[in-house]
Amino acid sequence: MNKKVVVAMSGGVDSSVAAALLKEQGFDVYGITMKLANWESTEGRTFGGCCGSKDFYDARSVAQTLGIPHYSFDYVDHFKENVIDYFKQSYMKAETPNPCIACNQHVKFDRLLSQAMALGADYLATGHYARIKKGPKGFELHRAVDASKDQSYVLYHLAQEELAHLMFPLGDYSKTEIRELARKYHLRTADKPDSQEICFVPNLDYKQFIEEQVPAAERPAGPIRHVDGKVLGRHRGLPFYTIGQREGLGIAVGRPLYVVALEKESNTVVVGEKEDVLAPAAVIREISWVTGHPPLNLSELDLKIRYKHTGAPADLELMSDGTVKAHLRTPQSAITPGQAAVFYDGDSVLGGGVIDHVVHAEV
Repeated sequence: MNKKVVVAMSGGVDSSVAAALLKEQGFDVYGITMKLANWESTEGRTFGGCCGSKDFYDARSVAQTLGIPHYSFDYVDHFKENVIDYFKQSYMKAETPNPCIACNQHVKFDRLLSQAMALGADYLATGHYARIKKGPKGFELHRAVDASKDQSYVLYHLAQEELAHLMFPLGDYSKTEIRELARKYHLRTADKPDSQEICFVPNLDYKQFIEEQVPAAERPAGPIRHVDGKVLGRHRGLPFYTIGQREGLGIAVGRPLYVVALEKESNTVVVGEKEDVLAPAAVIREISWVTGHPPLNLSELDLKIRYKHTGAPADLELMSDGTVKAHLRTPQSAITPGQAAVFYDGDSVLGGGVIDHVVHAEV
C-alpha cells in the first residue's frame, strides 16, 4: 500500500503545491484545513493570515482539482489558548512574542500531527520551506535551498519524534518554481498573495489589538529613562515598545534614541544611543535540541536572534539551570527577550530556545 500523508492545507499556494507534489510522487494524500479563529474582513478590518472562509474554500477547491479527500478540524479553542493568549501574556511580561513559532509548536506539530497519526497517516506534510535529512545520528533539520524563503528558524523546536513523521516537500524549491508548479497543476492558488504574519491581529496593528484585549490598568504608563539615569518622559505602557525601537517614543532630545531595555519590575522603558542597543551575550531558556541533546562542539556556531537576522558566530555555554548562554563574537543589535534564538551548524539546525535576557557587559 502507498504511504498515507496528511497535508496541512491553509488555502495558500505553498501547501497546495505540497499536496500536488506528494500526490504526483505516488503518496496517498489527504488534505486537512484547520479552523483557528473566527476572523473575517469586517468593519474595515482585514486579516493577513490563513484559514479564513476564503482560504478554506481555496483549500477545498485545490483538493477537488487534485482529486484528494479534504477535511477540516476546529482548533479555535486550542489556538486561542496556545497562541493568542500566549501572544498577549508575552507582551505583558515585557517580551516580544513570536506567534508563528507558538502555532507551529503547539498547533501544527502537536495537535495536528497527533490528529494525523490517529487517522492512520504515516506522515504529516506542510508547505514550510525547510528540509529533513536522515543522518548518522538520526533525523536532521536543514535550511531550505531558497535562502530568501527559508523557514527553518521557526521550526527549531522539532525533535526526532516529530521529524520522523514530517515531510517538507518544498525545501528544494524556490518560490518562483512553486508558483510555476501551481500553474502547471492548474491550482487556483497559483497567484494568491502570501499571507502576512500575526494572522489573528486586525490590520496587522498589534498595538490596537493589545489596547482592545488588555485592560488599561494592566498596561500602565511609566517613565522613559536614559541609560545615564535621566528621566526623559513617559511611556504609554510596556507592551507598546520593543527593543531597538526608535520611532514613536514621544521624546525629543535633538538626536535619535533607541529602546535598550524594558524593565518590568520598575515599569520603565530604558533608552540610549545606537551603540547601547548592542549586546555581546544573551541567556536563552526553554532549550530544545533536534537530536535530543546538545552537540559536542559548542564553539563558533551560527546564531539567529530573529527571523530576518542573517546570523552571527557565537559560542554556547551550557548553564547549570538548563539555560544556554550565547557569547557572540561580534555584539549584535536589538537582541530581544521573547524572540527565538536558533543555533545552526552550517545549514543544519542544532536547536534553539527563547531569549530570556540580554547581557550587556561580559565579565
